[in-house]
Order: sequence, then structure tokens, then C-alpha cells
Amino acid sequence: MSGLSDAQRAQYARDGFLAPLPVMPEEEAAALLARLEAVEREEGGKLSAATNQKPYLLFPFLADVVRDARILDAVEAVLGADILCWAGGFFGKEPHDGKRITWHQDSTYWGLSAPDICTAWLALTPSTPQSGCMRVMPGTHGTDQLPHRDTFAADNLLSRGQEIAVEVDERAAVDVVLRPGQMSLHHVRLIHGSEPNRAEHRRIGLAIRYIPTRIFQTASSDDSASLVRGVDRFGHFAPEPRPLTDRDPACVAFHARMLARTQSILYAGAAQPGRDRAGM
Repeated sequence: MSGLSDAQRAQYARDGFLAPLPVMPEEEAAALLARLEAVEREEGGKLSAATNQKPYLLFPFLADVVRDARILDAVEAVLGADILCWAGGFFGKEPHDGKRITWHQDSTYWGLSAPDICTAWLALTPSTPQSGCMRVMPGTHGTDQLPHRDTFAADNLLSRGQEIAVEVDERAAVDVVLRPGQMSLHHVRLIHGSEPNRAEHRRIGLAIRYIPTRIFQTASSDDSASLVRGVDRFGHFAPEPRPLTDRDPACVAFHARMLARTQSILYAGAAQPGRDRAGM
């Protein structure tokens, strides 16, 4: 696709999300899933939480995905021409595993200076109501940051099991249905969540967090990001290396330093330390 139409930009501004957007053929998404599953097998059958923090620093095929023009053209229509990839990771639900994501706003614990942040969620398997697709509350991105409470619930895929500490009228929720190779875009303040996977197949998506270069980190003086389009005239984030091979040694070392820094940001003020969550 080439950018977004005026109508699509208006819809994103009004609703805080946009879907479905075509990115790649289903066969290409299946090839990405196969690459992911090969990594999972290397790690004993499950992607570790550590590997799943900015995995594009460890694997060239994911470094290519976060820089894919078919994604960035749409993101540029929302954020402007100068774009950083600040974070990313896979959100996976196994069939009937009971895992869910409570209603929340992404911006709650990220420490970024402004809510001009967009997530591209690329489906690698069918994402449907039965398989536990993302559900959104249209228009809620226009609210301020809402209070959240940490639950650390075992069935919650979020880092702190966080959920909004206000009542949510689920009758207004919209299911974000995606075929493999399609993506959604959503605003960092949009209230969203998802139910467990009741399908017979895995529900896997890659969430990529994009920010304009003017954004900065308020929770730490030491944060990093990858310039994926345009020019960084601000230098608020340390530049990240791009892997040349799988688990490139220089990138593995950088990634290890990044993990400790990210944990300190995401769990600032938490009653419990970071836990093994395969997703942010």
C-alpha cells in the first residue's frame, strides 16, 4: 500500500485505530511465522521474554520487517516522515491456553514524553473473535492517561497485568479482525484488550511501536531506538545496531544492556519486579 487516503487518516484521527490494512500476501506472513517458530524451537519451544524484547535487534528478518515500506508508508501518514522504532515484540496465544489482555492504554508505563505514538500490529495467523483478536474502544484515545492498577495475574499477557481502574462499557467494543499479512494501527492512548484464544490454531501477531523523532524518554536518561525512516534531528535516543546475522554478537551484547534499562522503565514503582512475560 502507499500511505493512507484522506478518509483513512480522518478515521484514525476520529477512532484512534485503523484496520484492516494490507501489508503482505498470506504466503509471506506464513514464511515469517515459520522463521519465528524456528527461533522458538531453538529456545525449547517457547520464545523467551528476553528474546521477545526488541527481537529486531537479534534477527535480520525482523529488522527488515520493522523497516518494511509497506508498514512505514501507513505509519508516516500518522506520525510524519521522521520515524523511530522504539520497541516491539510478539503477542501469542496458544489454543485454549486461557491467556488474555485486560483493558488498558499502552502509554501507562512507557515514560515517553507525548502520546504521539503508533503501534502497527501485524497478524501472522488469523486474528478473529474466536482466536482472541484485539478489541478496541473507538475514540477513547482522546482521553488523558487514565489510572491503572497492577494485577500481575497469571493469565494476563501484559508485563504487569495492568488494567484500567475505571469502568469500561464493553458494549462499545469493536473486534479488530485480521487475516495473516494484514495489520492494524492504533494510538497509544486507545483503550484496548483481548479475550482468550478459543480457536484450534495459534494467534500470533507482531506489535511494532513507532514514535516520531521529537519524542523523548522521561523515565530514564538512557534509552535507545532504531531510526527506520527519515532523519533524526533530535538525538533523544541512542541509536540501535542492525543485526547482520542471527544473534549477531555485537547486537546480542547491546540487547542485553537494553533489557536491564527497559525493565527499569517498565517496572518503575511496581510492587513486584519484572516477570517472564512474552510481550510488552
